[in-house]
Amino acid sequence: MIQAAQVASKFTLFTHHAKTFPNLVTALRNSMLRAGVFKNEKTAEEQVVQVLNFDIHLQKNFKGKRYVERITECIPIESKNEYTYDHRKEKTLEGKFDKFFDNATQYFTKTTDKELYTYRNILEYVDGEYIITNPITEHNIKEMRENMDDVDRAEFDKFIEKYWGNREPEMVSVSAEGQSRRGRKPKEI
Repeated sequence: MIQAAQVASKFTLFTHHAKTFPNLVTALRNSMLRAGVFKNEKTAEEQVVQVLNFDIHLQKNFKGKRYVERITECIPIESKNEYTYDHRKEKTLEGKFDKFFDNATQYFTKTTDKELYTYRNILEYVDGEYIITNPITEHNIKEMRENMDDVDRAEFDKFIEKYWGNREPEMVSVSAEGQSRRGRKPKEI
């Protein structure tokens, strides 16, 4: 599924039973390692993160009714080159060693503690209503717009302007009837 989503596909839809977004990433990464597609955990996880744009998490209540509990966006973290090459400007051997160890520390930190993604809930179901909690990233908005016709794009742009505009989003509750009201920030899931 991950390999298919990387090539010639506008979107990939699949089901999984992970309870949290990090659990979903870990489970998919581990499946790729078990299948022998990858040998390195970080490389496998990086491939998973590049494919997962959104997770639509369904929940079933005690009466058996299913509902969307949350929509979570996966945001890959781009690796930046933060190494310095100032060692060439250093006059003393001690200065050159200091610069070398600064770069070595940066390298080992990146290699061992590298965060590959972050995530945030876009929409959550709280107390019987859907609450829009965070804006979608510009990258995903752009990709979504490119796959819409003019009518859908105009409606999508109105939605974005209404709830997020050019400022920090307010917490907005949207009832089943489409009525919206300002709301409190829901607790983290």
